Amino acid sequence: MASPQPVWEPGFVLPAHLPARYAGDTLRQVARLSVGGSRLRVVLSNEYGRQPLRIGAARLARAADASAIDPATDRPLRFAGSEAVLIPPGGRAVSDPVELALPALARVAVSLYLPEPSAPAGFHWGALETAYQVPGRHVQAPRLAGATESPVRVFLSGLLVETAQPAAAVVALGDSITDGVGATPGADRRWPDVLAERLQSRGVASLNAGIAGARLLRDGMGVNAAARLARDVFSVPGLRSVIVLLGTNDLGWPGGPFAPQDRPVPPQELIDGLRQLIAQARAHNVRIVGATLTPFEGALQGTPLEGHYSPGKERARQAVNAWIRDSGEFDAVIDFDRILRDPARPARLRADLDSGDHLHPGDAGYRAMAEGIDLDLLLGRR
Repeated sequence: MASPQPVWEPGFVLPAHLPARYAGDTLRQVARLSVGGSRLRVVLSNEYGRQPLRIGAARLARAADASAIDPATDRPLRFAGSEAVLIPPGGRAVSDPVELALPALARVAVSLYLPEPSAPAGFHWGALETAYQVPGRHVQAPRLAGATESPVRVFLSGLLVETAQPAAAVVALGDSITDGVGATPGADRRWPDVLAERLQSRGVASLNAGIAGARLLRDGMGVNAAARLARDVFSVPGLRSVIVLLGTNDLGWPGGPFAPQDRPVPPQELIDGLRQLIAQARAHNVRIVGATLTPFEGALQGTPLEGHYSPGKERARQAVNAWIRDSGEFDAVIDFDRILRDPARPARLRADLDSGDHLHPGDAGYRAMAEGIDLDLLLGRR
């Protein structure tokens, strides 16, 4: 899955990396499955669109390198038997099932033909994958030669896999540290990706509902956590557990370039917000696992985005983490802070686990996070 988010207004501190519109173009995007199965459905999103979105044709295939596909696995996507579908503003479309047996962790390519002018009103900014765009209808092309490349995901929001036995799922609800900023693009090295590899022997899917810039209490580079729980968490088939790693941006954004006018967030407000997530999980009979907030001293230092860290924000992080660890209100706790912090300087990431910006882990850090999760506690089996 890739959680949709609204496109921000011009002048925001980060570029959107989007064209003004698609018109008569083919768009090909790659995603990795978590569990394998015999049939797939593709989920397309127009949830932040202001106009109907017309898909003129769509296809699914196993991905090869870059924009290439394996032609032997190429299959048409249909919607109620038709090759085209009109998705209303705010809506989703789910394809008919496609007969294509794929193993766990297979990478697939979804190609969409957009015959009419279509403004990308919604997208997923932290895709860590390349989208390929060419003029014309080329959904069956083995490779999109001369394609324009973009680092965001557009319209494609999920893949549904039919398994031989009902599969359970774990959803990771978080911000850029869950979305994988700092990981190698196109290499599936975010911590939910590594968790997916660990969960294969148990027949459990790991789904990433991270949005870079997400906040718990207020909208950020996506809507606030409470506003997207129903869509991004509770709607997931077979949902067993949700891991919550949120609050870093609530603490870090105020007074910095992302939210210069926002007041500092007291720890109790974050704790009360987390309690609301716990209450909603209880109401849905879903296991909820709290993750401690990771160190960020020196975050983005020397860049135009500097201002994320202060001693006061560090004191607030420590207070929230103490509550996550000791309150007993979550069903279980994952101590990502302990896994990632520098023992000699606990407010900072360990150097060998840092991507280099002192906020996001790198590949080694994300692997350490995933490998530090007790799978039995995650799934409630002890």
